[in-house]
Amino acid sequence: MSLKRTTKFAILGCGVIAEVHANAIHAVEEAELVAVCESDEGKGRAFADKHGGQLYLKFEDMLQNDEIEVVCICTPSGYHAEQTIQAARASKHVVVEKPMAILIEDAHRMIQECRQQGVLLATIFPRRMSPAAQYVKQFIADGRLGKLSLCDAYVKIYRSQQYYDSAGWRGTWHIDGGGSMMNQGIHTVDLLQWLVGPVESVYGRASTQLRQIEVEDTAVSLLRFRNGAMGVMEITTTVYPDLGQRLEIHGERGTIVYKEDDIELLKVNGEAVELPSFEPFQVIPDGHRIQLRDMALAVQEQRAPVVPGEEGIHALEIILGTYASSKLQREVELGRHKPDHAIV
Repeated sequence: MSLKRTTKFAILGCGVIAEVHANAIHAVEEAELVAVCESDEGKGRAFADKHGGQLYLKFEDMLQNDEIEVVCICTPSGYHAEQTIQAARASKHVVVEKPMAILIEDAHRMIQECRQQGVLLATIFPRRMSPAAQYVKQFIADGRLGKLSLCDAYVKIYRSQQYYDSAGWRGTWHIDGGGSMMNQGIHTVDLLQWLVGPVESVYGRASTQLRQIEVEDTAVSLLRFRNGAMGVMEITTTVYPDLGQRLEIHGERGTIVYKEDDIELLKVNGEAVELPSFEPFQVIPDGHRIQLRDMALAVQEQRAPVVPGEEGIHALEIILGTYASSKLQREVELGRHKPDHAIV
């Protein structure tokens, strides 16, 4: 009896999120971790000793390993674009952490390079993998809320000054690419637009309220969706105690309140809705495990991953549109602005 084929993975960067990727790969029988890369030898050695895989100190050297099929890019955000392009040119498929890039033009370059090199590109949005999120997606797509009217997202969490001080790249424009929206809020921004539909324009304000950082710790956006609905996003890392993330989706027939990867409320006028019993889900580790298993199978089956690189652009446009709107103090049509990191 022949053994099932495993897709060979490598991890670039051995920080906190790399632990999640390594654990997910080990939990998936279709995947195998064969290499890791970290410029800090001590840190990399400890990671390799714990998770296995050959240790490389230079990315260029790791890319010469012909056994590697997929590279998980787990480095700070500002490095994602060039590292993805490097991997693609070495004929490696890529899984890139959020945000896939910190500039729209870089995201497009990543997608184009991967297409030209014939490799797959996936971006990590594990909240989409929740059974409850999948149910809400289908519920809305089936028209059971009717015409959507007001669709809001709230991310009210806490990150201390010590958190930002813990690494030199945190809270910087050139590496972190933004603050509460770009780093912490992007998952919820993506989830809202994925469930409700594309956003056409934003009118936003982003500012540094309490933390001593270059980027915003608080942002508010007024959204106009393509389907005619309006919405509000409130995203901050200054709320104590941490109140988590929540979506409120209202339509002509009812309301869905989705909190922390579960349905808190679903009411439809005139229709009895009995929610199914969902399998337990935790965004970490379950979301990453599902996405990395899907990538392993996508390579084997020569198909697109469940969240391809193109999907990473939507949330990025909304976030960079909010930053641009805050600077310009006017509504910004998405897809037409030139993102500017300066905020008012």
